[in-house]
Amino acid sequence: VQLQAFGGGLVQAGGSLRLSCAVSGITFDYYAMSWIRQGPGKERELVSCTSKSDGSTYYADSVKGRFTISSDSNTENEVFLQMNSLKPEDTAVDYCSANAFFWTLQISEYDYWGLGTLVTVSS
Repeated sequence: VQLQAFGGGLVQAGGSLRLSCAVSGITFDYYAMSWIRQGPGKERELVSCTSKSDGSTYYADSVKGRFTISSDSNTENEVFLQMNSLKPEDTAVDYCSANAFFWTLQISEYDYWGLGTLVTVSS
């Protein structure tokens, strides 16, 4: 199983980034995909989730209205996180993760994790 996140970088506050995660080794449609981040000196935070099993999505309060999660299983097994109106507090290493069928708020329960991508937002 491989999950590889791409798209991080340095951006000014108010800017946008689009993260992508390429997934292989699992039946993509059977897994809920999530983005989890860890900022400097902070605990891991569940940012956003999407599940094809029930069509549900989740956004942390801190990113609602600014971030949008989406996925593509038609051509490539990928999950995306469009991040707009970025703030310095969004600075973090962002990881994509997979959990069988449904997402969970319990980060420790996620089945698979990818290597993270660093997002740095300057003020």
